[in-house]
Amino acid sequence: MRTTTPRRWRSGTEPATARSDLKLRYLLSLVFTPLFALATVGFAIWAAASPAYGAPSRGTLTGFAVACGLLTLFAVVDLMVVIRRRRTEL
Repeated sequence: MRTTTPRRWRSGTEPATARSDLKLRYLLSLVFTPLFALATVGFAIWAAASPAYGAPSRGTLTGFAVACGLLTLFAVVDLMVVIRRRRTEL
C-alpha cells in the first residue's frame, strides 16, 4: 500500500476537514444572482440600443453582457449546491 505525504503541512489550528461557510455562500449567491441577472439584461439592452460606432462599442457591451450572464449562471449553480448541501448537512 502506498502512503502519501500531504502537499502542505497544517499550521495546527485549523480543523483537519475544513468546510466552507454555507450561510455566507448562501447569502452571497442570493444577493448576486439577481444583481448579475439585472446587469446582463441591462448590458444586453444597452448593446442593442447603442449606435454602431458609439462609445462604448456594441462589442464591448455584448462582452459585458456575456460576462455577467456567465456570472449569473455561476451564482445560480452555487446557490443550488449550497441549498442541497444545507438540506443534507444541517
